Amino acid sequence: MFKKTLLISSAALLSSAMPAFAQSVDDEIIVTATKRSSTLQETPVAVTVTSGDVIEKAQILDIKDLQSVVPTFRVSQLQNSANTTLTIRGFGNGGNNIGIEPAVGLFIDGVYRSRAAAQISDLPALERVEVLSGPQSTLFGKNASAGVVSIVTEKPQFETAGYVEGGLGRFDQHYLKGYITGAVGENTAVSLGGGFQKRDGYFTNFTSTAGDMNNIDRFNLRGQVLFQPTDALELRVIADMSNLKENCCGTGVAIEGPLNGVAGPRARDVVNALGGGMPSADSQFTYGTQLNRDTINDIDDRGISAQIDYDFGGVTLTSISAYRTNESYFSSDSDFTSLESLKDTYQGVEINTLTQELRLASNGGNQLEWMVGGYYFDESIEQNSGIIYGADLRNYVDALSGNALNGVEDSLGLARGTFFADGQQIIETFTQDDKAYSIFGSADFHATDRLTFTVGANYTKDKKNVAGSTVNDDVFSNVDFQGAAGLQVLTVQGLAANFPALAASCGLGPLPFSQANVGAVLGATCVVDTMGTTAPGSVVYPGFQAQVAAGAAAIDRTSLDASVNPLAALYPLQFQPQFLAYPNSVESGKTNDDELTYTAKVGYEVSDNINTYASYATGFKASSWNLTRDSRPFLADAAALSAAGLLPNNYVPSTGRNFGTRFAEPETVEVFELGLKGRFEKGAFNVALFDQTVEGFQSTIFQGTGFVLDNAGSQSTKGIEFDTTYSPVEALTLTFAGVIQDPVYDSFVGAQVSTGSAIDLADGVADGSGDLSGEKPAGINEIALSASATYTHQFENGLSGFIRGNYQYEDAVQIVDNIEGITRDTKLVNASAGLNFDNGLEIRYWVANLFNHETYTSAFPGVLQAGTVNGYPNQPRTYGVAMRYSF
Repeated sequence: MFKKTLLISSAALLSSAMPAFAQSVDDEIIVTATKRSSTLQETPVAVTVTSGDVIEKAQILDIKDLQSVVPTFRVSQLQNSANTTLTIRGFGNGGNNIGIEPAVGLFIDGVYRSRAAAQISDLPALERVEVLSGPQSTLFGKNASAGVVSIVTEKPQFETAGYVEGGLGRFDQHYLKGYITGAVGENTAVSLGGGFQKRDGYFTNFTSTAGDMNNIDRFNLRGQVLFQPTDALELRVIADMSNLKENCCGTGVAIEGPLNGVAGPRARDVVNALGGGMPSADSQFTYGTQLNRDTINDIDDRGISAQIDYDFGGVTLTSISAYRTNESYFSSDSDFTSLESLKDTYQGVEINTLTQELRLASNGGNQLEWMVGGYYFDESIEQNSGIIYGADLRNYVDALSGNALNGVEDSLGLARGTFFADGQQIIETFTQDDKAYSIFGSADFHATDRLTFTVGANYTKDKKNVAGSTVNDDVFSNVDFQGAAGLQVLTVQGLAANFPALAASCGLGPLPFSQANVGAVLGATCVVDTMGTTAPGSVVYPGFQAQVAAGAAAIDRTSLDASVNPLAALYPLQFQPQFLAYPNSVESGKTNDDELTYTAKVGYEVSDNINTYASYATGFKASSWNLTRDSRPFLADAAALSAAGLLPNNYVPSTGRNFGTRFAEPETVEVFELGLKGRFEKGAFNVALFDQTVEGFQSTIFQGTGFVLDNAGSQSTKGIEFDTTYSPVEALTLTFAGVIQDPVYDSFVGAQVSTGSAIDLADGVADGSGDLSGEKPAGINEIALSASATYTHQFENGLSGFIRGNYQYEDAVQIVDNIEGITRDTKLVNASAGLNFDNGLEIRYWVANLFNHETYTSAFPGVLQAGTVNGYPNQPRTYGVAMRYSF
């Protein structure tokens, strides 16, 4: 029914749009992300192309800003500057876990950027950005299961040209960038571009010890050499570097609920009682936080690539070699309060990536056009991370435990203050070596001048070797409350609770439980039997102790119900259990994946102005590893690990406690697509109907103390994607684009959901796990639209100007699966205007989020703050002026 509705809607859209157009025009949009140069109309892929001119006029300085003009594309900023997730049609993953490669592949001049940290830099001087929807595995050698963002920069030119641009904006924003290109010989041209951008933070820290958050401090430099010794040979070498040092990212409190989920104090009440402070949900969009110190984000990204193209006459050989290194360091006050509960949460990562692509392609003009190629990927990751406990953590956790810590320490014979002591830490070390290769090819058979059949295939082999270990000082988390230690605590506290009454029955008064007082009772003339009744000659203390111990042993210490098990309230506070290092005798630390993906398309040119196509494509993304302290052995390995004597305390095979996942299995994608493209004198349109399914989607969810990495059974969406341009008069250009879809979890059993929600309680247990099958996935909008209007005018004396406005709309959607009650929507208006003088000078004025729309970009459960939800507010209104001189 949904497909039928989409077909009717698209037909109505086209019938209303087509009469407005007339004949074709000469300035065509060229697309190269398909590995061949073709016009946008001829390309049988759902692709959105944003030109360098639009990017300049819209004041897009970063890839995050690109989503304002491409409705199918979204960038979500998370905990730090290196944590971003790219999605197309709502599909994508990655973010806070460096082990998860993104499902949306980012390529800059044909070179794959494997991690989000390598994607946050000012966009270089470029020609266009191409966003391809759906799997592109037969064209790209590495993870493009959800789509591709291909950034194409300008080659060096043999005529001298360039520009210098500077700008000022709100929050003391200032930037300067420049670009110059020209010949340095008969066959050689070079270019050099670079710049810096700075801005104060708009997120106020209400403590006196830390500065404002969400500032900008970035620098980038990029140089190119183009060598063309003959008409057949071209060599292009690119070297770039960038640095980012920022205090990111500010969070507010979106929801405040009771810590126990029912009634009682909130996390903020406990924090305030201990002399600290945290933001209130009543002021969630005041852009304020309370942290003890600045957050450190330091990212250095460098790389060099060389592309060789050689025309043999009818066949062109292309080689793209690249080496990149990325070093990042992050340190933050991750309890998000002014208490020093967590002194530091830090992560240092070094990623070194070597890639090599080699392909051979026919030069066109024949009935059969073809391309074959190979791709090699070699990447190493080293991560050192950890948590250091602060001076206030013990008091905070003690309040959560009902002031039980002293009593537990006494019961176990530990010195008071042992649990959650200031300076206790967890130090983590992870390494990952990933080697992959792909062999791919495609062929276009032109059956007639108008009918073309396309087939393509890609075989990928991906091997990962991973190792992880920790040093864990958290004594409390490693107490086996479900085993002997728990029995001891229950027994001793049972004796302590009942001993005063025993002493009173002997006429000694309500003596507190202690070894000295036990001796006093044993020496008393009054004795009691094991049942507590007086009986001459009975042994007092040993009998009483046996009675209490038997009662303690009868308690089900595996129960999570506090009314059944008095220790149950302590289990959630054991959030840092001992880590089982791997590889070990049971776990190899290796995955070895391979997959054959393919595509089949048929394209038909209805007329010189209208093209149609139908396609079927599959995609693949290899296993992703959980490179965090929350990596846990699979329950399926429990028996073998237990037999080998490897299981630490608190790993309980019978209940699955502290088991989880080391990695997520591969995800696969298939997409059916019908497309219609038209290009006319006054505009163009592109429409695609799609039916997309992801099997084994790699889902990562933060639960308040750690990340859960898992595979969803199946996730799918059906929808329509469209992109139209219309110029009623030469001076005015209108665009309207969007995606309308119906996403659903076809199956996802054991998903992380909101604790206490109806889905969570469906199995009768409030454990934050439920069945999302048949539910709408969080974070995927059903409607995403973008519209723009650009008016240009030519004044006298060579002066010209423009005024532009664009509107971005997304309907409300639950942000993440395990949080209810907070949604994200988008209603952004951006505007700009500029004047161009005939001497090369240009002035632009711009404003982003003109009407100061307020929403959240993402959210997460509060850290050790049950009932609290933290959110990342979107950027408030910003504005500025830019001046460029071109020569």
